[in-house]
Parts: sequence; C-alpha cells; structure tokens
Amino acid sequence: MAKARAIIKRRKSVQNIKKITRTMELIATARFRKALDRATEAESYTRKIAEIVNDLSETSSTQVSHPLLEQRDPVRRVGMLVLTSNRGLAGSYNGNVLRLATRNYEEFQETGTTTLLEVSGKRGINFLRFRRIAVDTTYTQFEDRPQFDEVEALANRYLGMFLRGEIDRFEVVYTKFVTASKQIPVSETLLPMTVDRAKEDISRHSEKKTAGAGSRSRTPYEFLPDPGSILEEIVPASFKVRLFKCFLDAAVSEQIMRMIAMRGATENADDMVKTLTRQYNRARQSQITRELSEIIGGAAALG
Repeated sequence: MAKARAIIKRRKSVQNIKKITRTMELIATARFRKALDRATEAESYTRKIAEIVNDLSETSSTQVSHPLLEQRDPVRRVGMLVLTSNRGLAGSYNGNVLRLATRNYEEFQETGTTTLLEVSGKRGINFLRFRRIAVDTTYTQFEDRPQFDEVEALANRYLGMFLRGEIDRFEVVYTKFVTASKQIPVSETLLPMTVDRAKEDISRHSEKKTAGAGSRSRTPYEFLPDPGSILEEIVPASFKVRLFKCFLDAAVSEQIMRMIAMRGATENADDMVKTLTRQYNRARQSQITRELSEIIGGAAALG
C-alpha cells in the first residue's frame, strides 16, 4: 500500500502544479493582448515617420543631411542593448536572444571593436554574469508595459553618445514580433540611421495589405520652412520611436512565448496525472489481488 500512497501524493503535487501553470497561462494571455494592442498602435506611428523620412531623402529640390545619418568607417566603438525579461518560464525567449547577443559580442571582441554592453532584464543580467561578460549598465524597470518617457530617456542618452563620438554604431538585440505564431531574435542597427531601414518598414507594412490594395502612392509634401529644418526634428524622433517599438515587440514576444510555454506545461501535467492515475489503479489492483490470495490461502490452511 506504501507504493499506492506515494503515487497519490505525487499525483496531488502534479495537480497543484497544473493549477499554477494554467493560471500563469491565463495571465500571460491577458497581458499579451494588451501588449499587442500597444504595439499595433505604435506601428502605425512608426511607419508614418518612416514615410516622411523616406520622402525627405528623395526630395530633389535640395540635398539634406543629418549627423545621425552619417556612416562611420571604420567602426571602432559599438553600443549594444540586449532586451530580456525579468521573469523566466517563457520557453526559449531569453535563450534565443542571449545566444545571438553573445555571438555578436564575441565577434566584436575578435575584431578588436570596443563594445559598450547594456542589458535590460534580470535573466540577461544573471546569464552574462555567469558567463563572466562585463556589462556596463543594467536596467530592470522595464516590464510588460514599457513607458515611452522611460525609453525616451535612454534614447536621448544614446543620441548624445553617438553625436559626441563615444560610439560609432548602436545595435539592439531583441525578439521581434512578426505574427502570433512567429517571433524571431534579431540584431538591428538603429544608429546611424539609414533611409534603407525606413524603406524596409514601409515595404513590410505594404506586404500586409490585401492583394487588391495596391502600393502606397507618393504623397506630395510642401516642406516649410525647408526639408533640412524638418529633418532636424524628424530624425531624432524617428530613432526614439524605433527604440520604443523594439521594447514593445520584446514585451509582446515575451508574453506570447510564456503563454505557449505554460500551455504546454499544463498539457504535460494533465498527461502526467492520467499516467499516475493508471499506475495507482494497477498498484491498487495488485494490492487487492495479493490480499485476496493471502485470505484464500489462510482459509485453505485452516480447513
């Protein structure tokens, strides 16, 4: 009977774990929907700024330029921001990002490029400390609802570092949200900004349109006072919005991957409960059969 009691105790433990994972799945689902709404709203704004930057660059009346568009060669100093989560139980979310970030960091070290490494999220901080990789700055205040003013403070700092020449390039390593079934770890260069990146944002949005919608028509702009003055305001704003979009994509990807991981854990716990129930039934049946055999054998000996 001791074996049957042990199985019952284990089954009860698995059932308790199943309740926890099911609750975490429901919480992650609710947070995912809210984060997705914020990311969708920010995407329209980001795309529109990209369109304006693209139209400014294609203006034939005058040649416009901006320090943030300056391509520096060779690149001696790189700033890299890695976005991870503060909590675990999110499947391969943190592992995929950290593998990509570690590979990029090692490549920079091999080429002799000075790397300013900054990490957001306790999981990434602990991992890099375990790997004995020096981290210059850490952030733990960004949760599943990053605020624009907090990201803007970071963006202003990076803009100042780039304009002062402290870094020649700035990259963000994060999980990009493509669809509800596809999230990919990427390393995007945000500084120096390029018009090609703006065109990619526009083309990616146009791919989501229906087949009969057609391509985006060129909007005629009249720039007042001049394209150069507008570029002075648009380019920094575009960088801030792009960085904020990275944080939003990371938040959406984290929640959906946690939701999937907890759903899988709940299903596995359910399968384990069924298996333990069958084991208990077999153990109980074996115990009853043995007890009946002992009773029958004892009665036959007395007869």
